[in-house]
Amino acid sequence: MKVVLRNPRREIELAGPMSVVALLNKLELKREAVLVIQDGTIVPGDATLADSDVVEVRPVISGGAV
Repeated sequence: MKVVLRNPRREIELAGPMSVVALLNKLELKREAVLVIQDGTIVPGDATLADSDVVEVRPVISGGAV
């Protein structure tokens, strides 16, 4: 699968199938710190990603109104 990472932007290829949790473990990222997005939709941690999938991993950014 193709994984697009942000901050800094880079792309890596990994063999699937693999769960989102396994992907994040492999990338040494905490589930609470990132969003995994496929086709514009946030993917839950228990989802399985196929070898042919393209996913984006973005850091969670929080903010609020003043």
